[in-house]
Amino acid sequence: MSIKKQFRDGLIDNNPVLVQRLGLCSTMAITTTLFNGIGMGISVLIILTCCNVVISAMRKIIPNDIRIAIFVVVIAGFVTIVDLLLQAFVPALSASLGVFIPLIVVNCIIIGRAEAFCQNEPVIPSFFDGIFQGIGYTVTLVLMCIVRELLGNGSFGGGLLDVSQGALRLTLDGSGSGIQVFSSEYAATILIMPFGGFLTLAVLLAAMQFALRKADEKKEKALRAAKVLVDEEVAA
Repeated sequence: MSIKKQFRDGLIDNNPVLVQRLGLCSTMAITTTLFNGIGMGISVLIILTCCNVVISAMRKIIPNDIRIAIFVVVIAGFVTIVDLLLQAFVPALSASLGVFIPLIVVNCIIIGRAEAFCQNEPVIPSFFDGIFQGIGYTVTLVLMCIVRELLGNGSFGGGLLDVSQGALRLTLDGSGSGIQVFSSEYAATILIMPFGGFLTLAVLLAAMQFALRKADEKKEKALRAAKVLVDEEVAA
């Protein structure tokens, strides 16, 4: 499998959230600010990549009967490392994400990639699979954060960006108020509530399925045209 195809799979064709529909709980729960979305996405990307590499390297010595238990142990180890690093260096993000960081242990994206890909593939492809699947997950979170925060609160970049004395600065302590695009009194507050997570995700899922269906139809049309051309050349 080429790196280009792996990148397309992670971002579009086999996106972990919008196509595989994995990790939906955390996706809907934490996507209220860009700070949360980027933090969760990067955390999952790091854990997924590390787990993919270790599981792939161990794939020939892992007994088939206990492979899921071993996957969980490996995942739990890296989740603990990332959780402690967040508590030490980005405590605001750790507090904001709360229980959803430890729950990465049972995130279906990571277990699913271990089961479907890493136990059958070498280390290098597994490494890139973790990177690209993590990017696909992060991009989905960021899209949901932008939509929910902007339309639900009228702002952008809450917790991550701050405007003070006319200057825009990046904050890592979660204190950034974000950029106020329009007054919050005109915002659809329901979008930053739990129902808003379901609604936003449903719209993104529908948009992705529509785009994939159109792409398949276009590909089928091109194949039929090529087949007709070949038949005409053979007949001639």
